[in-house]
Amino acid sequence: MEVTAKERRQVEEQVEQLLSGQGSEVTLCDLGLELSKPATLRKNVTYIVCGVIFNEQEEVLMVQEAKPDCYKQWYLPAGRVEVGESLEEALRREVKEEAGFDCQPITLLLIQEQGPQWIRFIFLARITGGSMKTLTAADQESLQASWWDRQSSLSLRGRDILRLIDYGLRYHRSPWHGASLPLDLSCRHIVQRTLLLFVGAEKRVWILLVQGNPPTPHLPTAAALKTHAEVKVWMKWLILTRLVQLVLTVQNLQNLFHLRNQLFGADLGLPPRAPFHSSLRSLPEPATRPAVRLMFPLISVRRCGPLRTKLSPGAAAR
Repeated sequence: MEVTAKERRQVEEQVEQLLSGQGSEVTLCDLGLELSKPATLRKNVTYIVCGVIFNEQEEVLMVQEAKPDCYKQWYLPAGRVEVGESLEEALRREVKEEAGFDCQPITLLLIQEQGPQWIRFIFLARITGGSMKTLTAADQESLQASWWDRQSSLSLRGRDILRLIDYGLRYHRSPWHGASLPLDLSCRHIVQRTLLLFVGAEKRVWILLVQGNPPTPHLPTAAALKTHAEVKVWMKWLILTRLVQLVLTVQNLQNLFHLRNQLFGADLGLPPRAPFHSSLRSLPEPATRPAVRLMFPLISVRRCGPLRTKLSPGAAAR
């Protein structure tokens, strides 16, 4: 893929926007739009928010469940986003209802998904007011809340939260990127824009671009069906795709390398060399109220042997 100086600058500006948390509206989709339905919250789309909150002793806030299927078990404060709520509003409501505290989101830590039917947004947050919920205030939302030192025995509803707590604690102790909170971008479908990169020697960063009609190189976008399936498709296309080297600001390069090392280790990748073209699909006009969120996975590729052998992907979503 031949990229002009102007096109290179445009892509660099877009990547800078995304890495700095400004977001970028999506108007075209490369993959899967015909398999995707317009998003309707609580019908074909479910958003979950989850809060990771520490006190000064690095104990984590936990709530005791009141639901019959997990009665008296402990979990992080979490729940479904209601129609008309932003993610941050939903987090504040869930923490207040389940734990009794007012809170303020600090940063979005992770996004977990099983297709559009279940997408969980995990926030690191801090207490700003309120008081701990006790058994005297037990209701259908929760029985009580408590701080957990992560060492004492506790009957957990699910061990999946241990990874979330660990991830939150690592960021709490030593943030490797600036605080980043979600932006509402109007879009009728749930769309993922993928930043697929090779990091080579001498701090060279290679970014996957696709080219359609109009033939403007851009970051690949896909209707959010299954992230792992989409990553596999992009990985197959890598064999036929020329990656474009970008020059990012020093700060964003540092963030990118630090994040890459945190998630994937220090393995280096080399860019493949071949042209590729994709056909773009126009997205429908958005509704007046943002119905969905654009997810932005950051993916690092490590080379395993010759280029024509299987490549081993890793992925993280923001």
